Amino acid sequence: MSDINVYVTTKKVRKSAESLLDKIKALNKDIDDYLNKIKDMENAFKQQAKEMEERKKAEALKAEKARQSQQEGDTRKASRRQEDRRRQEEGRKQEDSRRQEDNRRQEEKSRRQEDTRKQEENRRQEDNQAVQEEGRPSRKRRPRPKDKPAKNVVDEFFSQQAVAQSKDKKADVAKGKEEGFAKTSAETGKAKAQKTKKDYWEEEHPSVYNKLLREKEKKNKNAQQAAQQKAPVTAERKKAITIGDRITVKELSETIGIQVAEIIKHLMKLGVLATINQELDYDTAALVASEFGIELEKKPTVSFEEMLVQEDVEDDPASLQERPPVVTVMGHVDHGKTSLLDAIRNSRVTEQEAGGITQHIGAYMVEVNGKYITFIDTPGHEAFTSMRARGAKVTDIAVLVVAADDGVMPQTIEAINHAREANVPIIVAINKIDLPTANPERVKRELAEQGLLVEEWGGDTIAVPVSALKKQGIDNLLEMILLVAEMQELKANPNRLAKGTIIEAKLDKGRGPVATVLVQNGTLRVGDAIVAGTAYGRVRAMMDHNGRRLESAGPSVPVEVLGFSEVPEAGDILYAVEDDKLARQVAEERKEKMKEASARSALKASLDDLFNQIEQGELKELKLIIKADVQGTAEAVKQALERLSTDKVRIRTIHSGVGAITESDVMLASASNAIIIGFNVRPPSSVMELAEKEKIDIRLYRVIYDAIEDVKAAIKGMLEPTYREVVLGHAEVRTTFRISGVGTVAGCYVTDGKIARSAQVRIIRDGIVVHEGQIASLKRFKDDVREVAAGYECGVGISNFNDIKEGDIIEAFTQEEVQNE
Repeated sequence: MSDINVYVTTKKVRKSAESLLDKIKALNKDIDDYLNKIKDMENAFKQQAKEMEERKKAEALKAEKARQSQQEGDTRKASRRQEDRRRQEEGRKQEDSRRQEDNRRQEEKSRRQEDTRKQEENRRQEDNQAVQEEGRPSRKRRPRPKDKPAKNVVDEFFSQQAVAQSKDKKADVAKGKEEGFAKTSAETGKAKAQKTKKDYWEEEHPSVYNKLLREKEKKNKNAQQAAQQKAPVTAERKKAITIGDRITVKELSETIGIQVAEIIKHLMKLGVLATINQELDYDTAALVASEFGIELEKKPTVSFEEMLVQEDVEDDPASLQERPPVVTVMGHVDHGKTSLLDAIRNSRVTEQEAGGITQHIGAYMVEVNGKYITFIDTPGHEAFTSMRARGAKVTDIAVLVVAADDGVMPQTIEAINHAREANVPIIVAINKIDLPTANPERVKRELAEQGLLVEEWGGDTIAVPVSALKKQGIDNLLEMILLVAEMQELKANPNRLAKGTIIEAKLDKGRGPVATVLVQNGTLRVGDAIVAGTAYGRVRAMMDHNGRRLESAGPSVPVEVLGFSEVPEAGDILYAVEDDKLARQVAEERKEKMKEASARSALKASLDDLFNQIEQGELKELKLIIKADVQGTAEAVKQALERLSTDKVRIRTIHSGVGAITESDVMLASASNAIIIGFNVRPPSSVMELAEKEKIDIRLYRVIYDAIEDVKAAIKGMLEPTYREVVLGHAEVRTTFRISGVGTVAGCYVTDGKIARSAQVRIIRDGIVVHEGQIASLKRFKDDVREVAAGYECGVGISNFNDIKEGDIIEAFTQEEVQNE
């Protein structure tokens, strides 16, 4: 018995040793597998480091090129300024020389006038002396200078003959007639001494004459002094004028004092064809002004947008208070994002949405251990990329939901990239762990391949296994969110005007424009003046996610705001301002800038489209009008459908908006030959009747998959059919027959395939196609047949072709339509 016990014991020991060896081998194998994985991860990390280094080098090279281009631009600007200064200096020199020439001419003129005055005084003195010596004026009259000023009334008066002398003359003539003298009146006038009025007044009334003479001399002296003082003065132009960023040609003319025609002439020399009301930028205006020796300075104008930004001052660190974290739930389609939120806030959202897919962003707050957490639910479908990206921009923590039975999917990778781009920490929620096919280890491995190494494997990414359906691991997930938020030290100042982000916006039929706002800083109150994008207004009412009215909302609180003038764009920044005037001015300024930008881009786009149409030939275009219930959905549908464009058919959205389909949409579609796509909206009966009358196609959807499939089908219908040649067979011409009234008939032997009566044929002679056409007749013996198979003889007649020779090869083929992809 003892031997048997020893044997049994030895056998058990051997088995145990073998089992232990097997386990050691399995352990060694597992260790090798882990080592291989670690090596793979090291290689991946090295590759990433190498790519990052190359990216840094590329960025450094790009920065160096930018710096060199900046230096070149500065050099060009310096040379241009030097050239402008040189031109200004030449202009000043020319102006000085012109002014000196004018002064010289004026002095010369004054000197001549002074000489003339002196000559006149000398002449009067000589005349006075002659009168005193002889008792009568001298008959010698000095010639008046040619440059004497205009005649004076006194001179004209004195130059006339005296009235008394005329009467004496008449008396003498009458007396001579009476005495019988034969003297004429002319001889009597020559014989008698004649006196002018000047001589008469000088002799008869010397006091009056001297008084008039003094007044005349005084008047001439005053005129000379006035002429000397009245020198031509060149108007001084302003040397430094301040203008804004843009100025019209008319305003520039009024500012610098140059005629509009001169400015337009200089603009034409610069290659700019401008009208009087056309705007010029500062550089062009400064270049034109420099041509006239005028220097322009740019006025530092403060726009309403800058005034709004100036009000957003940095907060004092002492005034900051702790705020709730904003968490974004991201992930792949049907991985349980909305179900996880449903489990967190104990409500049923998924059942209310079409196909169980979240169609637009929702924001909610939950309370955990006396603290609040704000959740943002972004849609999981890949078409809603832009909406999910906006969600990542406003978030503090990203919760990545990955199904344990499905693993990492393309939208999961996209969500990881968005979170990394926003530089926010990621918490992985491994959902659906209650399913039998769940494999969390596989999920962790796939996350490690994407660079997310969980804490269990020595990384820094928190991974929490949860089950939204069974409500397992929810508390642990919320605790991890609060822990990460506490490490980030999230703070804001509630005692200031609010600033936030438009998460979503829509047009409600009863309430008007409604926007979901996430307050990021300050406190938003009812009655505050607000502006977001091109929309402004005053807060009329605020509701939380449960529909309760609020009087104020602090940092990290999502609210629904009523009171906008129009529907703002999702992603716009909301500002609360002091008064309505600034909000309205900012919105109008933004609208004006958008209008100018669209006008410039519309002109450029039209030219590009014209060139593309010429270059691409028959390019077809499918025009769409998209109307949705909320702004974010309309934008996402637009991007998803436009991505379906191909190189042959282009999809273009001519209009997208929020709200029901209206008659104006139908008229726009009729004028543009477009299709109307409605997403979660219904048109009124009047609009449907108008659409039927105008024959406009209106498609209504609730799930985006159906819209994408229908548009794909429409694209295929717009493509021209593509045909492919299919060779049916070949026949060799053995002999030919000439038949009157018919022409030449070829006696053939079908070598391969078949020859069909309805097929097209080619005549090949020595490897060269000599003719291509249709079969006129196909006979076997005397019977007409539809086709002849290989190995049989037949007679073939070719339409409009009789040059058939022995040895020719007849190739039969057809064209088959190929389905467009």
